[in-house]
Amino acid sequence: MLPYNINRDILFDRDNLKEIYLAGGCFWGVDAYMERVKGVYSTESGYANGHKSGEVTYKEVCTGRTGHTEAVFVKYDPKIIDLENLLKEFFSIIDPTTLNRQAADIGTQYRTGVYFTNDEDEEIVKKFIESIKDNYRSPIVTEVKSLENYCPAEEYHQKYLEKNPGGYCHIQF
Repeated sequence: MLPYNINRDILFDRDNLKEIYLAGGCFWGVDAYMERVKGVYSTESGYANGHKSGEVTYKEVCTGRTGHTEAVFVKYDPKIIDLENLLKEFFSIIDPTTLNRQAADIGTQYRTGVYFTNDEDEEIVKKFIESIKDNYRSPIVTEVKSLENYCPAEEYHQKYLEKNPGGYCHIQF
């Protein structure tokens, strides 16, 4: 049976959802933006691909010593939006040519990245980036890697801009 998602008036096939992890600077804005994309079932802010295993805190990640990046765990219904179109949405809100920075947010925790959990997605992501690289004057530096680790951010970071509508965000909605 398909559940009804009241927020989007969409019937999602929860048995066939896919997942991808997107890092685009501060996760507050990426989370809020991706939640608005038709076909996205759910999002969660967290920390990805650091060298410290287990749970980490925002305070630890901000030191730059854990190697984590602020990322958003995105579950989506590929019958409604495929990965390539999801990537189009994501790349429309980031500067993929800037290393360790998005707008005023500076540090390795703000690097851009696409982290996948299956080899099929790796090929799609790499082909997508190849198809858009000529749209930029500088090389694309967005990481494309297998997800090594991930842990959810603290509760106060979840749906932050929904709870704090005047909060800082580098993304223009």
